[in-house]
Formats: sequence, C-alpha cells, structure tokens
Amino acid sequence: MSTTKKLVLVGNGMAGIRTIEHILKLAPHAYEITVFGAEPHPNYNRIMLSSVLAGGTSIEDIVINDWSWYEDNGIQVYPGDPVIQIDANRKEVVSRNGVRATYDELIMATGSQAFMLPLPGADKEGVIGFRDIKDCETMMAASQTYRKAAVIGGGLLGLEAARGLLNLGMDVTVIHINGHLMDRNLDLPAGLMLQRELEEQGMKFLLNKHTEEITGKHRVKAIRFTDQTVLEADLVVMAVGIRPQVELARQAGLDVSRGVIVDDYMNTSIPGISAVGECAEHRGIAYGLVAPLYEQGMVLAKRLAGAATEGYEGSVTSTKLKVSGVDVFSAGQFKDSAGTRSIRIQDDVDGVYKKMVLKDGELIGAVLFGDTTDGASLFSLIKSGENISGREKEILLGVPSGSGSGSGPSIAERMASMPVDEIVCGCNGVTKAAIGDAVLNKGCNTLGAIKSCTKASASCGGCKPIVESLLVHYAGDAVGEQVKEGICGCTSYDRDEIVSQIKEMGLKTVKEVMNVLGWNEPEGCSKCRPSLNYYLGMIWPTEYEDERVSKFTNERYHANIQKDGTYSVIPRIYGGVTSPAELMKIAAVAEKYDVPMVKFTGGQRLDLLGVQKENLPKIWEELDMPSGFGYGKALRTVKTCVGNTFCRFGTQDSIEMGIRLEKKLDKMVAPAKVKLAVSGCPRNCAEATIKDLGVVAIDGAWELHVGGNGGVKVRAAELLCTVKTDAEVEEWTYAYLQYYRENARWNERTAAWIERVGLDHVKKALEDRDVRLALVERLELTLGRTVDPWKEIIDNEKLRKNFTPLADAQPTAH
Repeated sequence: MSTTKKLVLVGNGMAGIRTIEHILKLAPHAYEITVFGAEPHPNYNRIMLSSVLAGGTSIEDIVINDWSWYEDNGIQVYPGDPVIQIDANRKEVVSRNGVRATYDELIMATGSQAFMLPLPGADKEGVIGFRDIKDCETMMAASQTYRKAAVIGGGLLGLEAARGLLNLGMDVTVIHINGHLMDRNLDLPAGLMLQRELEEQGMKFLLNKHTEEITGKHRVKAIRFTDQTVLEADLVVMAVGIRPQVELARQAGLDVSRGVIVDDYMNTSIPGISAVGECAEHRGIAYGLVAPLYEQGMVLAKRLAGAATEGYEGSVTSTKLKVSGVDVFSAGQFKDSAGTRSIRIQDDVDGVYKKMVLKDGELIGAVLFGDTTDGASLFSLIKSGENISGREKEILLGVPSGSGSGSGPSIAERMASMPVDEIVCGCNGVTKAAIGDAVLNKGCNTLGAIKSCTKASASCGGCKPIVESLLVHYAGDAVGEQVKEGICGCTSYDRDEIVSQIKEMGLKTVKEVMNVLGWNEPEGCSKCRPSLNYYLGMIWPTEYEDERVSKFTNERYHANIQKDGTYSVIPRIYGGVTSPAELMKIAAVAEKYDVPMVKFTGGQRLDLLGVQKENLPKIWEELDMPSGFGYGKALRTVKTCVGNTFCRFGTQDSIEMGIRLEKKLDKMVAPAKVKLAVSGCPRNCAEATIKDLGVVAIDGAWELHVGGNGGVKVRAAELLCTVKTDAEVEEWTYAYLQYYRENARWNERTAAWIERVGLDHVKKALEDRDVRLALVERLELTLGRTVDPWKEIIDNEKLRKNFTPLADAQPTAH
C-alpha cells in the first residue's frame, strides 16, 4: 500500500517552490506534488525583475527552475492556470481551466499583487503596476512608442522601476507623497543624498505630491495633482506597495487579516492547509522581502517532511537598493526615537553616509549610503543582539579585516558566530549552512565553485564579501586559488595584462607578444591572434602594420562571405543618403555581374548579395564608391531620420550630423562592431537608443545615449550627456568611442562593456575636457593612418591576384 500523500501548491512563485525544494531534499518520496501557477512561466526570481527592466539581465536568466526541473522531480505543473476554488471539506482544488486536484496537504503561496491607487482614471490604458514579467514587457513595449513616464511611489520598487524606464530611454518623473525618497528605509540625509545621485542620472522628482486624477481619453495623457498642477505622462507605473492575494483564501473560509493568518509553523486556521510567503501574515506582519519568506519555507518544509524544527519567530529585515550606480543599505530601526542614541558620519564630497542606531548598548538599526560594504556585518550584529558598548565608533569606521585585535570581533569571529540557518544570499535563498556544506562536503574551495554549486552570489552579487569570508571560515588553508582565465587557452594573461605588457615592454608584433609572454601555443589561435592584432594597432597606431594573416576570411578579403561561399558588396551610403546617379551605378553593376539579390539592410544601405569572389575587385572598381563594412569589428552605419530637413517634428539636422559622424569615423576599427544613429527629435525615428552610440535631438540641444544594442540581447542605451552644439556632439562622440577602443576587451560590444564598467565610470573618465580632447586626438591619429582596403586591392596587383580562381591563375616565374 502506497504511503505517498498528495501535496498541492497554489502559487508557482519563489516562496512556494522554495518550500517544495526543501521537501524534496528532506523527504523526496513523501508526496505526489501538483503545482498551479497564475503566470505562464516557470518559477523565476521576481526580485531580479528590476535588473531585467534595467537591461542587465534577460528573462531567461532569472528563471530559477526551468520546466525540466518539474519533470525531473515528478511534479505535475499547471502554468497559467490559477486555482479559483478550494473545497476544504472535500480537500480539493479547482483551477480556472477546470482541473481538479485532491490533496492531503495544501500550501497557499499566492503571493501578493501591486497595490493600485483607487484614483479616477487608474483603469486607463498605460497605467500599470510593477509586479511580474508581464509588467516588465508592458514597460519595454511602451518605451518603443512613448516618451514620458511617471512612477508613483518613491520607495525601493518605484526607484527600481524608474531606473529601468530611464534605461529604456524614457523621460522619467518619480512622484512621491513624502518629503524624501525611501522614507520607509532611509532617514532624511540619506534620502537627500539618494535623490541627488539619481537626479544626476537623469531622474526627475516631484515630492510632497498627492495625485488626484489620471487624465486621458482611453490612454493616459497626464496626471493631475491635488494642488492642480499637471504632469504629462504616456505611461504611469504605480509602485506604492503590494497587497497579499488573499481572496481565494477568504473564499475558502481561512482566517484572513491583511494576509492569511498563520502560526509559527505556517498552519492556517483550517487543518491540512498551510500558507507561506507574501500571502501569509505572521504575528501581524506580512513580509515582502525574500529572506523572511525563505525562512518560513524552511520551517514549513521541515514540518511537512516530518523533520524536527523550531517555529518561525519573525524576521529582522534589511534592504539593499539595486539601482545602477547607487549603493544603499538599510536594516532594522533606522530612525531616532525615545531611548535610542545614534552615531553617524556624513561626507557630502564623496557621497558617503553611515548611521547606526543604538539602544541599551545594542545595535538596532543602520543606514549606509555610498559605501555599503559593512552592511552584512552590521545586519549580523543587529540580528545577534550582542552588546557593542564602547565599540560603536570602531564598528562604524570599520574593523580591520580578520585582525581579531582590538575590542571588536574580527570578520572570522563574526562568520563563526553567524547562525547556520541565516540566509546569506537573499536572491537565491542560500544559507550559511548550505555554503558550509558545499565547502566541507562537496569540495568547493573557491568562490566560483560555491557559486556554481549553491547559486550564492550568482545574481546581484551583493553577498559576495560574506560568501568569501565563509569560504575562508570553512576551508581555512584549503582555500583554492581562483582559476585565472586568460583571453584564450593559449595564455593565462587577461586583456589588461596583455595590453599593459605590450606598452611596458614595447612589443610590436603578434609573434613577439606570443614569444615574450610565453604563449602555450606558439601560433596562437583564432581567438588570440585577432585580438592581439587589434591591441597592437590600438596601442601603436603609427608603427604597427596590420597583420592580414591574423584576420578571418571576411577581413582578409574585405567582403562578407555568405553560407553558399559567395560574398556581399555594400557600397557605403553616408547617413543613409544617396543620389539617383549612385543608384543607377549600383543597378548597372548589379545587372552586369548578375548579382542575384539587391537588398536594403537594416542600417539604410544596399547589400549586393551573391557576388562571386573573382568579381569582387571588378565590382568595387566599377562602382567607384567607398565600400562599407558588413563584417569585422568596425563602424558599420550611422542611421539617420530626415530630421528638420523634411520632418515637421524635427528640431535638428540629423542627416547632416549623421553624415558628418560617418565620414569622420569611416574605417574606424574597434573591439567589436559599432553602430550609430542620429534622430532629429525625441520621437527617435532612427532608433538611436538601441545603438552603440545614439544622438537624439531635443529643443536646443542633443542627447548622447551609449551602450545600446538591438541585436540578440536588446539593451536600451543610457544617457551619457546632453550638449548644446554640434561641435560638442562630435567631441563627446569621438572621445567616447576612443575610450571604448582603448579599454574594452576584444569582441566586447559597448553594451556589455558599459554593463561591466558602469556608466558612471565612463562619465567620470570623460568629464575632464582635456582628457576628452586627448582621446579625440588619439582617435584622429589612428583614423589619419587608415587606408581604403578596397581601393588598395584594386590598385595592388599582388593583392588582386588573391581573388583569381586557381584554374585561371598564371604560374609565377622563378
């Protein structure tokens, strides 16, 4: 007789699935599991949605358990099919699609929903919350059509939504009912510093504003406030909080207050039904952060698995703002009150603020801005409740790592005293015990191994310092060295080391670099040879001779080879502007050489496809036009709209600007291909905000957006600067591209580079005009020595012979 019981999980989110994961580990055969989820997606990391919106992560990257996980564990899952009825007497649930499932144990994990303010007009098109993947996709789609976004709510969620919309190229205003941002997590000084930082990133704020009405016919057009001022908006995101989803529980007869009321073991008021996560209310608190939900899930899993467990007693929570370029940490009681004392330091110059709130010798709260490295250790002290009298200043100003000296505990002592069930990685719910198990029992003696084994620090990376400290704590002298990854298997040197050695040692050829730096493979490989060729050319623009043999087929023949062995020819059409004479010339050549296809590319060019290799020099010669790169790491196109030349909305001459930039940067090689665009007005018809560098005209000025990508991984560009004159556009564009040329890794697109180094780093690097002019000068020096590779082939008989078929080649006299 089978003893397997039936377990039904209502809700496919983080808390519920985390509970199932624990049950599978503790009692893998105890239950026949069925999961119902309202969303059509597998279990994903909801707290990483802001990263998806900000463009740093794809939706696929935040999936915690894909469909194969359900199958591998024998779980019957019904995605996109929420439970609509619970019959507690029959112990049965019914889904929207009519699926019925009986249970012995039922877990309610229905989560929460975005709270929508009951305002007149809140039901209009373009008014949404920020809660799930669908909301993310709605915002991304809106950014393609609309310009002005308003985010109601200056808390954590609102700011993350606003940052994402800013990255999508929208003009974003955050509306907050209180006088400073994140007032539930930060005190006034930290809130003001945060506002100042975000304003520098381009975010706008309306504080102490009460929304009265959302106006518009069908779609939102504006927001009207109680003081009768109005803000135009094409998209309104309400981020004013969340509400537990309890309607299903209420209909089932469960005791419900704000959330489903549970005891310390996650029991609800009806036997056989448990609740966990954001839908649950424990001791009057419905938590909205992941760490408490995972702690609840562990307790529930142990109970359902028949394992001994202590009850859940509530959580002390901490908050870390995940906004690019801003480090904010808050935990515990951060505001002063009767009976508390506080100690703080504020450095407005460097943008650093630290505050500790003390009561009866214990640390009960902390706020950090600008430097949050001590966040984890302070949070640990808050939770431990140890007396820190006499050590307050030392703790706030930092304790020497691992010293063990002085009156304060060392890092090692803190790691040792940390409870084993404390969640270290909030993104993935990894506890100290899980990290210890990985180190002690699974042979993980590097950070990378722990990351691979447990997922700790694999998401936002905020817990990396603690994971590294725990690695030392558990592994001691057995801590392994991180495997150093070179640019390829031929060397252990990375890009920066190679560039540094080339400069310091004056290395001038690919072969010399390989010899001096001790390449494992004397001839190199297809990865290192092209990169060395680029680095040498970038470092020694006046001395280095481009090595043709270090290039791929496309670059050796300067034509893009197609899958059938033919090539394509792309006449360069500066700024997308051509003439009848050029078009007739292209048509005549295409007819003469029987070019099978002439196609407009996405970059406003004409592509002559299907050209035989032997015809390439003749076509280039007869076209007598500059050619464009359809391959290689170089400037591809500068796309333009018609601007104020013809468009009634145009505010600047985008055609003239696009042609000027393309002619200037013609034949510029780079670590990866580079695409530019110039739009003549904020309608952005040239799609400039998904380019490596996009120039967008506004009234009386130009905006320069950088780091965009419209390829496999779409990424909205970020605003680098706003300038007034055409000359400034050129200066910043050339300086930015040269800085990218000098600092990016080989084959690293600007989008990936910006994500790696951060926009703030680039802004700081370019803020000094003397530095910009020096970069421009170095770029001009390089461009001044470039040659037209197609003309070179036409004029050089030896090079031209490379295109002659072997059967026609004449023997060379000896």
